[in-house]
Amino acid sequence: MTPSTTVRRSHLWRWRRSPLRRREDVLEAWILLAVWLVTAVAGPVAGVLSARATVDSLARQRAERRPATAVLVREAPRGFVSGEVAIDHVITTVRWTAADGTSHTGRTRVNAGLKAGERVAVWMDREDRLTTEPQTPGQADIVATFMGAAAFLGVATAAAAGFYAARVVLDRRRSRAWEAEWRKQGSRWGRASN
Repeated sequence: MTPSTTVRRSHLWRWRRSPLRRREDVLEAWILLAVWLVTAVAGPVAGVLSARATVDSLARQRAERRPATAVLVREAPRGFVSGEVAIDHVITTVRWTAADGTSHTGRTRVNAGLKAGERVAVWMDREDRLTTEPQTPGQADIVATFMGAAAFLGVATAAAAGFYAARVVLDRRRSRAWEAEWRKQGSRWGRASN
């Protein structure tokens, strides 16, 4: 028998008939098989569904948000350096006119150092409220890829954690069974020596 044959057979010992095999061993093998199936089937499905939902959500944001022009109410503070990071955007108050002609003010992120009265590009939602710029389709694809991968890893991690928990319980049951067998055998050995 070659070493590779020995290795392959040792991984499958729970599936073969053996006087040393216990119910817990068979149950562990079935649980492990279920974990692999869940990871192989549910993991990719969760990843695809999560990626698709992310793409749809970001596309909906792009459709609902629109660019607009606002005027700075007060001067934007100058940029500064914090550690090794240059801060070149600040939050300040702007005023804009909504589609219905009403005037609104709000706070948004603008380039540092702009003067009061300057025009800046802002993004509005359906209710003419300030919002962030939507992600481009390329950025949305990257985010969707990460969300899909995270969903797959979440399913795989949950399945592995479930297997680990089941194995801890099964190991405790095996340990109790082995102790009972040793006590039983010990009492037989003790009688034989008397």
